[in-house]
Amino acid sequence: MNRIRLASCSALLGTLLALGACGMAPMMPMTKSAMAQLSGTSEVPPVMGSASGTLEAKLNPQTNVLTWTIRYAGLTGPATAGHFHGPAIAGQNAGVVLPLSGSLVSPISGSATLTAAQMADVMAGKWYLNLHTAANPGGEIRGQVMVHP
Repeated sequence: MNRIRLASCSALLGTLLALGACGMAPMMPMTKSAMAQLSGTSEVPPVMGSASGTLEAKLNPQTNVLTWTIRYAGLTGPATAGHFHGPAIAGQNAGVVLPLSGSLVSPISGSATLTAAQMADVMAGKWYLNLHTAANPGGEIRGQVMVHP
């Protein structure tokens, strides 16, 4: 009985090792989380007000797909535009790299496939998100996108 069990275990172990050596072992996606805290004080120049928000995002380095949900409150009026900007570190301004489309009512959800260069900038913390209003057309709240393993 023990010989049969040992032979079965040995055969199973051999099969698993062979599959791994051939590259046939299952691969798990390495999705990374990203987030940002949005505030007027992060805008350049800073905007005084009580508005705030959060960005919660997922980034899949295998497919270069970024998915996001943005929640905000306290804006001086309806959001008129929203964009991801880059490359720029906190305290610097940069051009729009990815405009938000569709409804800008909180919560805002969306996804996009990024280029390799965009992916590198996001991973390096060089993108920020901001939301604009009629009272603050340059942006009312902003947050630096930070990727976590």
